[in-house]
Amino acid sequence: MATLVVIGYDTETQAEETKLKLVQLQKEYLIELEDAVIAIKKPNGKVKLIQPINLTAAGAASGSFWGLLIGMIFMMPVVGVAIGAATGAIGGALSDLGINDDFMKNIAANLKPGGSQLFILFKSWTEDKALQELQGMGGTIIQTSLSHEDTEKLQAALDAAKAAGVGPTQTPPDVAS
Repeated sequence: MATLVVIGYDTETQAEETKLKLVQLQKEYLIELEDAVIAIKKPNGKVKLIQPINLTAAGAASGSFWGLLIGMIFMMPVVGVAIGAATGAIGGALSDLGINDDFMKNIAANLKPGGSQLFILFKSWTEDKALQELQGMGGTIIQTSLSHEDTEKLQAALDAAKAAGVGPTQTPPDVAS
């Protein structure tokens, strides 16, 4: 069963740093991500979702290939590419993998301009090791499908170095030269 976690940040940079850390943890097989999306609120009030895969572009590329292949069979490759790209782009734009876009936009609507939220959908995770790696990343848990106990553990890990004034891009005071 997948686990959803939504973490709020003051800036887009903080959300991006945490997302990069999650990708690293996935490469180390400590977590398995199904989806990780950053939502930011623009100064004009609109919410923008930054997704790992552009489904419209992927659909257009796939459609172009299949359109070319079918077009070559009927001796009309250019028409096949055009039709394939168009149908692929439409199909990609209408697809929604992972976390529902409308759900993310509704939650992110409460953001202040310039703020961000990181939506994470875990397939699985090695809790103790992942929490240790996420220490000090900052952020506030907005919503989660974790148990209350696990939510408290995750929030404590995110806040761990924050109490000492150390963020993910700062040098701890005892290590400074």
